[in-house]
Amino acid sequence: MTFTRLLGLTGALLVTTAVAQQAATVKPAAEPAPAPVVTLADTKPATFGDAKAGQTKAGSCAACHSADGNSTDAQYPKLAGQHERYIWRQLKMFKSGERENPIMMGMAGALTEQDMRDVGAYFATQKIVAGVADDTTIATGPNQGKKFYQVGERIYRGGNAANGVPACMACHGPSGRGNPGPAYPMIGGQHASYLVAKLQFFRGGGVWGKDSNANTVMSGVAHNLSDEEIQSLATYIEGLHNAADAAPAEAK
Repeated sequence: MTFTRLLGLTGALLVTTAVAQQAATVKPAAEPAPAPVVTLADTKPATFGDAKAGQTKAGSCAACHSADGNSTDAQYPKLAGQHERYIWRQLKMFKSGERENPIMMGMAGALTEQDMRDVGAYFATQKIVAGVADDTTIATGPNQGKKFYQVGERIYRGGNAANGVPACMACHGPSGRGNPGPAYPMIGGQHASYLVAKLQFFRGGGVWGKDSNANTVMSGVAHNLSDEEIQSLATYIEGLHNAADAAPAEAK
């Protein structure tokens, strides 16, 4: 009788142990699928430029624009002191073909938007070296007896109401520094021959940018400028600079 009861208890313990072992068995959860890898596009919004990084990236620009952005060949614009966003926008248009220039399209083609911002930031830290305005006297015409830079100064500061030409300094500032907000370029100190070429381009209806990105302001501004006025404006602007940025005079 006692032996039978013990067998019964032993059997119950074996069943309980088996159930406990079965309950303790845990099946591993399935491995979750790896998160997809998203490749960042080069056209993602760029952050503010890094001038230090831009100095290295601008190395290839030196051949035409010089290492500090003060080009010695007047067919290439000075970039020293130019606003970061303006350079970024122009490089974008060169890359897309919205501003036509085979050389610059090739140079900008490999740049990301961040590269463009960095290059712009570097040149923005450089100091432009202004040229000298032409003080030659005009021999004939309505401005006879005046000097070229004087005619240019009058138009730059006051426009020409008779021809519907607004004052240049309204957008580019009294010393030609421009406005970095709306990306109006700095033009003070720029090569006169480069400015003449661009003003003639705008006068002929030329526009940089396409569709909603087109900037038609300058084609409207330059439409009624004469050759003499363009030459006068260009030479005045070449000598235009902020007096505080001029090299200190030698002590006497």
